Amino acid sequence: MTPQVMRRSTAIVAWALWCTAAVSLGAAAAEPDAAKIDFQWGVRIPLRDGVHLNATVYTPKDQKHPAPCIVTLTPYIAQSYHDRGVYFAARGLPFLTVDVRGRGNSAGTFRPLIQEAQDSFDVVEWLAKQPYCNGKVSMWGGSYAGYNQWAAAKEFPPHLATIVPAAAPFAGVDFPLRNNISYPYTIQWLTFTSGHAAQDKIFGDRDFWAAKYRQWFESGTPFAQLDTLVGNPSPIFQEWIAHPYVDDYWDRYNPTAGQYAKLSIPILTLTGSYDDDQPGALAHYREHWKHASPEMRAKHYLVIGPWDHAGTRTPTQTVGGVTFGPASMVDLPQLHLDWYAWTMGNGAKPAFLQKNVAYYVMGAEKWRYADTLDAVTAAARPYYLGSTGSASDVLAAGWLDPARSASAGKPDQYVHDPRDVSGAALEATLDASSLTDQSLLYAQHGKQLVYHTAPFEKNTEVSGTFRFSAWIAIDQPDTDFAVSIHEIRADGSSVLLTTDVLRARYRESLREPKLVATKSPLRYDFERFTFVSREIAKGSRLRLRLSPINSMYSQKNYNSGKPVAEERMDDARTVTVRLYHDREHPSALYVPLGQPE
Repeated sequence: MTPQVMRRSTAIVAWALWCTAAVSLGAAAAEPDAAKIDFQWGVRIPLRDGVHLNATVYTPKDQKHPAPCIVTLTPYIAQSYHDRGVYFAARGLPFLTVDVRGRGNSAGTFRPLIQEAQDSFDVVEWLAKQPYCNGKVSMWGGSYAGYNQWAAAKEFPPHLATIVPAAAPFAGVDFPLRNNISYPYTIQWLTFTSGHAAQDKIFGDRDFWAAKYRQWFESGTPFAQLDTLVGNPSPIFQEWIAHPYVDDYWDRYNPTAGQYAKLSIPILTLTGSYDDDQPGALAHYREHWKHASPEMRAKHYLVIGPWDHAGTRTPTQTVGGVTFGPASMVDLPQLHLDWYAWTMGNGAKPAFLQKNVAYYVMGAEKWRYADTLDAVTAAARPYYLGSTGSASDVLAAGWLDPARSASAGKPDQYVHDPRDVSGAALEATLDASSLTDQSLLYAQHGKQLVYHTAPFEKNTEVSGTFRFSAWIAIDQPDTDFAVSIHEIRADGSSVLLTTDVLRARYRESLREPKLVATKSPLRYDFERFTFVSREIAKGSRLRLRLSPINSMYSQKNYNSGKPVAEERMDDARTVTVRLYHDREHPSALYVPLGQPE
């Protein structure tokens, strides 16, 4: 018997003994949620083209009156949200968890993302007609199920009363590529959602995937062959990599400007400072805010917690080795209940939503509020780069100074050879989710550029989005850059704050590649950092790191200028990267300062 089975068996025995003891003692125990619901498995939902989806239905026990209903569509097999169904139905809200087309017990063929708009419309309208539903329908879920909600909303089903998208990707922005740079995780996810059955054991085997990624990375195999190397040739993977930058193909997945403008339902967007799909969640938010009327903007609320991807549904107090205060542990299921009661019933506005934007200030360990996302930031303070020409050494790094006169010195440089795969051995041993580990930083001596501010003289809130304007020269037609910002505390420990990535050929536009045809410095604007809110402690410094992307967890650019997915080790070109910071080329990091209290 495995330890897991032993623990489960022990728990079952303990539970049975507790129940027996409780009965024998006449103890008054609270009725469990499961006793408050009715359950129906295998309900068939017809779609417009004759395909049927499989639904599991949870309703309040002996429900006497129709009520607002909640539905989630998932490619991860409907039973994975059994606990959510029990929770909401026990509190008076019928809840349906539905296998998307081609997954679980649903018929049809699964085509990620693109199929969900019309299918979700049909599900919402079918649900509104059921005897237990009063005609008001909302959706629940995060990640893929967060995207589903935007996909459904853009079709305007008449009975969709509100959506609550958590960690929702925006196709072409953060999945299956970020800033036009793809990553091996895409084939891991496509394997997870291949066929009809659950693939969670395969998907969750970290060692298996690390070994496959390392094999691909060290062999120099083209990214386009990764699916075959893994053992799961995928037409979807091939279709995705055939569109390496934002174009009409990706546009069709997301709402148009006109559809955002037409949306008239209340929306609650949830994301986290360390949510992998934060860029997508905020892209949806910003696009809706950009095109919606003032009346509709007022109905859109945004919550940004100190959470990772999973934490946008089930927060944990520790993320990536960083522990947050008790205030971070928001009861998100209760927030959903309050939201549904307000938007689909006669309930009051949730007390937590004091203003339209709620964001958690890490370090200060408290929630703050703003009327808009832009209003979170009071000002962007420039810190100009300078050095004595040794910025590639983290222990003798360059500097970041608010005074422009500090911008001085010869350009700093690093040399990147894509054939260098020495970092994979270390990467394979590290926790990729860590926010505090500095092992790779110190291992990349001479292969990166590092700059520090002076220690902060007082606690300083940094809230919003960083921006980095850098004058960079390269001697190859293309290369990839990664930028990260860290708080370096007085004891030398580090906390990752935010990141951005940029492929040189997309320096001017994500919609139009333009290879580099000069060795002179060009300005690169890193403007897609993730949102962060943190109080930088007195005595801490900020660290800026610029490095090549040379990781087994990212698509490999061999710098040749060819289509990156087709490049192989034989195409590799060593690139010299020079970062300028003189008077004619004032490279600067713009730090978003939080509003004064």
